[in-house]
Amino acid sequence: MLRFRSEKENSMPSQTIQWFPGHMAKTRRLMKENLALVDIVFELVDARIPQSSRNPEIAQLTEGKPVLTILTKSSLADPAVTKAWMQHYSNQKDGKYVIAIDCVTGEGMNQIEPMVKKALAEKLQRYADKGMAGRRIKAMIVGIPNVGKSSLVNRLSGGKKARVEDRPGVTTNKQWVAMKNGIDLLDMPGVLWPKFDDQRTGENLAVTGAIRDGILDIETLAGILCSRLYENATDLFCTRYKLDKNKLTDAKPHELLEAVARKRGFLISGGELDTERAAIIVLDEFRGAKIGRISLEKPPAAEKKPAEAKAIPAEEKTAERPTEAADAPEESHD
Repeated sequence: MLRFRSEKENSMPSQTIQWFPGHMAKTRRLMKENLALVDIVFELVDARIPQSSRNPEIAQLTEGKPVLTILTKSSLADPAVTKAWMQHYSNQKDGKYVIAIDCVTGEGMNQIEPMVKKALAEKLQRYADKGMAGRRIKAMIVGIPNVGKSSLVNRLSGGKKARVEDRPGVTTNKQWVAMKNGIDLLDMPGVLWPKFDDQRTGENLAVTGAIRDGILDIETLAGILCSRLYENATDLFCTRYKLDKNKLTDAKPHELLEAVARKRGFLISGGELDTERAAIIVLDEFRGAKIGRISLEKPPAAEKKPAEAKAIPAEEKTAERPTEAADAPEESHD
């Protein structure tokens, strides 16, 4: 069972996350029951946390079907780190086919069809030899909650075929959607796995929104995120919140959050720091890439050479990414 402990008070009890509800067990059954109907599986992972968001049981669940690994939300992640992850996966036996996309900006979307045809080249040739050229390709989309499955369906179909919101658990039933490019997609509800190998995996899933915010104390969650940001994107984090990085070397997660609240002038009655308000701000700004394009995980080969995440000028972010919450909720990173 995944547990988190707040560092604000050592006496606070640990919090247990109930992260594998009944509908996820149902999704696993649906995947196995419908696998025979598809030619290929689209495995979606979050480009910011490819390792944490990749189901370690994918090979077992797909039973030998070709798998196209798609790193979603690429405009939120450090492009250099994303490139390293693509190289890492392409060198693995079960990750031969991999691309990075963003359903909001359209980045990488034109790579899907040619990569599918490459993965299914032999099968498509057999169809052509039998006079069945042009037969529609059937693909199953799988991934954790809030990874972008519904956004991908809507982008490829050219319409609003799937409900999209920036929170996990929106797609709750399987649905077939016909694409313009000759591909039929079977969209499956998001599914996590029965257990996490370590607590860090669960924390990464929580800070990116794959696990509902209400399950974990928001200040604890934001403190964890502040720690990740200071670790992986020190300059971006400190610049955004006007912090002196040299004074935060040994700061604990809750102390980093307090530093943000203090610099932003978030106070409540009595002059106490409003860390809850700071927590909401940090989580929202990270998820919206307002701090910068930041990856929280690097592939094993890159761990020895940590790279600073890249800042995005405000005007560039505005041009590339429409406002998701107010102006275009249907295109949010679900």
